[in-house]
Parts: sequence; C-alpha cells; structure tokens
Amino acid sequence: MPYAYTNEKNAQIILCLLKAHNIRHVIASPGTTNTAIVASMQQDPYFIMYSSVDERSAAYMACGLAAELGEPVVISCTGATASRNYLPGLTEAFYRKLPVLAITSMQSLSKVGHHVAQVIDRSVVPNDAVSLSVSLPIVKDADDQWDCEIKVNKAILELKRRGGGPVHINLPTTYSKPYDAKELPSYRVIERITTNDSFPILSGKVGVFIGAHKRWTEEETQALEQFCASHNAVVFYDHTSGYRGKAGLLYSLAAAQTALDQTDYRPDVLIHIGEVSGDYATLNMAGGQVWRVSEDGEIRDTFRKLRYVFEMPEKSFFERYTQPEPAESTYYQACASRLAAIRGKIPELPFSNIWLASSLAHKIPDGATIHFGILNSLRSWNFFELPETVSSASNVGGFGIDGGLSSLVGASLANPNKLFFAVIGDLAFFYDINVLGNRHVGNNVRILLINNGKGTEFRQYNHHAAYFGEDADEYIAAAGHFGKKSPTLVKNFAENLGYEYLSADSKETFESCYQAFLNPTPTKRPIVFEVFTSSELESQSLEIMQSLEASPKGRAKEFVKGLLTPQGIASVKRLIKG
Repeated sequence: MPYAYTNEKNAQIILCLLKAHNIRHVIASPGTTNTAIVASMQQDPYFIMYSSVDERSAAYMACGLAAELGEPVVISCTGATASRNYLPGLTEAFYRKLPVLAITSMQSLSKVGHHVAQVIDRSVVPNDAVSLSVSLPIVKDADDQWDCEIKVNKAILELKRRGGGPVHINLPTTYSKPYDAKELPSYRVIERITTNDSFPILSGKVGVFIGAHKRWTEEETQALEQFCASHNAVVFYDHTSGYRGKAGLLYSLAAAQTALDQTDYRPDVLIHIGEVSGDYATLNMAGGQVWRVSEDGEIRDTFRKLRYVFEMPEKSFFERYTQPEPAESTYYQACASRLAAIRGKIPELPFSNIWLASSLAHKIPDGATIHFGILNSLRSWNFFELPETVSSASNVGGFGIDGGLSSLVGASLANPNKLFFAVIGDLAFFYDINVLGNRHVGNNVRILLINNGKGTEFRQYNHHAAYFGEDADEYIAAAGHFGKKSPTLVKNFAENLGYEYLSADSKETFESCYQAFLNPTPTKRPIVFEVFTSSELESQSLEIMQSLEASPKGRAKEFVKGLLTPQGIASVKRLIKG
C-alpha cells in the first residue's frame, strides 16, 4: 500500500531538520508510539536505517556507528520502559562525546502520572546521560510550532556543540493517519556559527538591535561603528543598551506609532546583541532574518525569526563582517529622517511621566547615571534622548518591580562623587522602600517618584486590562495602597531619614522646584522628588505619543485590529442586528 510522511507536525519538524542538518543514519526499535516517525523515515530514501529489537543494544550500536562515521546517529524507540534501556549506551556516549540523538516517543505528556499503560515519566534524565533533553509539544497552533522548531534545532545543534555528545528528544504522538503528506513542509533551520566555521553572506538592509548591555569598551564601539559604516547599517538602541555612538538611533518613538506601516524601514537582517530589552516598540522592527551574536552561543529567538547564532564576542563578529570601503548611508538616513519628522510633531503633553521625561531628559547633569523603573518609566523616557555623557540602566533582566531603588543605591556606592538618579513609579518605590533607610545611602542619590496611586501600566489605553476600565483598580492595578497618594506619607518618611523632599502635582509646581533636583553638584542630603500624576493623564499622554504619525496601510491594520477586540466584535454584532 502506498503511503508517504506522517501529518503529525512535531515529527515532520524533526524529519525536516534532520535532513537540513545532514543527519541520515537511524537505528529504530519496534513500537507503536514511534510509528509516525519511523514509518516516515523508512519510505524516504534519504535515511539509512537499521533495526534493533533491544534498545540497550541499539544505543551501543549507535555509539559504534557514530564513532566510526564521525557524525550523528539517531535512535528511535517507543513508550514504556523502552527508553530506560538507552541509558547505558547514552552514558557511554556522554563520556566519549559521541553525537547520538535519542528520540523517545510516547503518548501525550498530559497522561504522565495517571496510571495509563505504557506511559512513564521522562522529565528527569541523569546528568551524565545526555547533554540536553527536550520535550516536544503536540503541534496545534503557531505557538506550538515555534516551540517545536526551536527545541528540535537546539537539540540537533547540541550534538556537535563544545566537543559533542548525546541529546534526548521526547516526542509525543497522536497516532494520526493516514500517512499522505507527499512532501515535507519547510520548517525553520537555525545554525550555530563559531570562529572556525564558514560565515554566511550578509546582504540587504542591515540593522543592529541592542538589548540591555554591559559597559562598552572603546574598541567594541569602534568595531560596531566600522561595521555599520561598511554596511549602511542602523543601530537600534534604548536606555539600557549603553550605546551612544554615531550609528545609533533611539528609535522607540518611531517604532511605537501604532498606525504607521514600518515595512520599508525594517531591515532584511537584524543583528541581535545584548540581553533582555524593555523597548517593546522597537522589538517590532525585525523584518527578515535575525542573527544572534553572543559568547554564550545560546538559541534566543526573541523575534521569532532567528536564522544564525554566532558563538563569539561581538567585536569578533563585527570585525569579521566589516568591509574595506564604507557604504552609502541611505538606510540610516531614511530611519533618522522618519524619527526626526515624528519628533517634530510632539505637542504639549498632559502632566505625566512622559511630560516629565520631555522636560528633564536633556537636562540630566553631565556624567550622571540614571536608573529607570520597568515598563511605564522606561518606556516614557525611551522617547527622549539623554545627554551623551549620561549613562542609564533598568532592571530588565528579571523585569520585576522589586529592586529598582536597591540597584540604584548599590550603583551609587561605586562613586560617591557622581550623581545617581532614579525614575520610578509608586508601586515599585514602596516595594523597595526599605533601602531608603540603609545607612550607606549617600548624598549623590536623587529619586524621582511618579506617584499615580496605582500600577498605572494596567490602566494604559492599550493594555489588556484596560478592558475592565476603573474596575481594574481594585485587584489588577492595586490602587488604594500606600496612603492613596498621601501628600505627607513619603514626605515624612524621607525627611525623617534625612532626605531633602520636593513635590509637585502640576506643571506649575514642578517648574518652581525641579532645578534643585537637577543641581549638578552633590547637595548635603539625598533627594526624593515626589510628583503626583493620574492614570488618566498617563494614558492620554501615551496615546498621543503613539499616534503622532500614520499611513494608509497602518490605519487599515489598526482598524482591523480594533474590530477583533471584544468591544469591536460587540459593535459589529450590534450593527448586524440592526
């Protein structure tokens, strides 16, 4: 009877990526749950297959074959105790660094622990049996497919990484029939490049996205800028990137325009360096492929477009791709012109964190460091440039609200003669308030507290929780705690601890006292500057800033997106009913 490949997508992804990575030798043991992948392999002449009833023997056969060929060998088994019998051979492979890929099939992972026949728990693997173990999902949607693609790529790449070794893939099946997929679909292939490998060709529009980044050396900055000059590349950075070079654009404002089509401004290749980023808007600027560059060599598919991972220092990567002649800077100029045009449209804003950023960002004293609370504070200040000599940071690693002030105080201890500022919301401030009483806090600390009486992020016009309106305040936005915007609570606490206290609740009162906060020389005491805003004006300001520019295509996308919201669907239903 003629048959072809299985329709189970997780198995298809394995088959496709095995072929893409030139892995063809397979030792199969009999079983039911591995029928989908084994039957698909045996009708494909690409695979060279062998049979072994005994899984223990199969794993040792794979050791011998992998050692003799110098290339990966796949072993496949079914559920129950079949996979347990791989352990002696995999242990041998681990200590000899042999690339054996154990694919252990089973029923749905959800059946583990429910006394279902032939279903055992494979979630824990001995430390010295495999270098990596992954469990694949049953693919039901795009998120499952992405997860599956990443895990299979990661597993296959691990076979040869750092000397090589055995790897485990746990593959659930749904026993799907018929086997009528005439061709394997194409799935994303990810490759890891080290300094000894052949490097892919870099062409088209090139961008560099910098997440949170350690302090740059002069040599690293120079390598990046020479690379950008030779490729007409743009550096997209934010206030956690640590970059202040001539190739960079603080692009968050342009990227945040919700009704503006960004297609022509996205790069064909985006080089991703640094760590976690809180610049959510610019994260949408990935166009074609993403190339990740990091010494850790890990697969981090932030943009879901990863093609290559370069396991090497950033400086080595940029020097390797720098061309002898500079390119015409047309792409950079196009992005810079768009950003400048949008900045020119910023109107007078309501009294809010964004308004404060527009008033203060360019006035932060030279040589200072400024720390931002996550989300609203970081986003608000990412719309505006800081002076070139000002460094900045935010706790975007763990991305919690729990330690912003403590991180500021810790940084301030490094140089008592340097000013350290913080911009932080009220929930994060009170969460970490104990550090204000630390006896090591110096007079070089200045804290700008934006007190709107709640987690205003949850009340932004475009936040998921905005659906609930004011009802979000009760439990989602945590309103009503910490004195309900008391004019004396922080004042008394700060002054009793020896801080100078300033406050403002309007543009007028702000203008009357902000200069003391920005005094470029250390004062006798640290400063807390409490500014009272409202979630309504915070939301209005954000909506204004994200609606400065639009395009016909962008407007159409926004319109369709609006129709797909619960409110939009309800409106359409009312229109249909007449």
